[in-house]
Amino acid sequence: MSAYKTYATIIYVTETERQAVMRIFDWKPFKMPNDSQQYMEAFVKRDGKKLRVISAQQDEMGMTASATLTMKMIHHFTPEYVIMPGIAAGTGEIRNSDKQIYGDVVMANSVWNFSNGKFVSPHKAEIVFGEIGFMPRPTAVNFTGDYLEKISKHIVSDKNEFHIHCGPLASGTAVVANKTILKKQVITSFDDTEGVEMEGYGVAYAATHAFEPKPHVIIAKSICDFANERKDDRFQKFAAYTSCGFVKDLLENVLEYTGE
Repeated sequence: MSAYKTYATIIYVTETERQAVMRIFDWKPFKMPNDSQQYMEAFVKRDGKKLRVISAQQDEMGMTASATLTMKMIHHFTPEYVIMPGIAAGTGEIRNSDKQIYGDVVMANSVWNFSNGKFVSPHKAEIVFGEIGFMPRPTAVNFTGDYLEKISKHIVSDKNEFHIHCGPLASGTAVVANKTILKKQVITSFDDTEGVEMEGYGVAYAATHAFEPKPHVIIAKSICDFANERKDDRFQKFAAYTSCGFVKDLLENVLEYTGE
């Protein structure tokens, strides 16, 4: 087991997400031998103890990079929780739901890969995009554990200051800015999907296939757009801020640490 037993590791992707993460704690640079990755270290006070939190930024977008970094951080730091905050697209517009607004947090109870599948002739396909057919073969990681019950109770309590949507989060290999993709390729597979992004499945897959003791996974990303043709960057800073604020609240007030 690693000598660096850790309360939580936090993984982020974009510069906007990095800036939001850096605001929630007093971070200091932290290096591991024989590893070129730049880590950041901070401490959270819980029950009279100082608990270590390590964060790091992916060097590129996507599930391959997120799975690789997640596995490295689990190996180095043996975290009790692996957490990914950040930004995501909401699905409320496609699902005809007016409940989602910018800055709402999607708290994933599962993460699934909507890019898995096979491109075929349109007459053989379940999903058709002009002359291209697609047969989806989605794979999912479902989250379980008492920690989720604690988070759920906190979400509905008066102490929670954030607007949270709990449900599946979809990961794909490309940014989605087309409602047809969202409607045909995402909602048709899991119609209760709350958001779409590019890295969460890689984090979840790596964590659930790590050596024991396996960490708990928290993917909590806030809505910055609705994956349609009007997609832009206007609400990314706000979404990153609310996502990281929710993560800070969980670490300081909700999540339990069972390590020594």
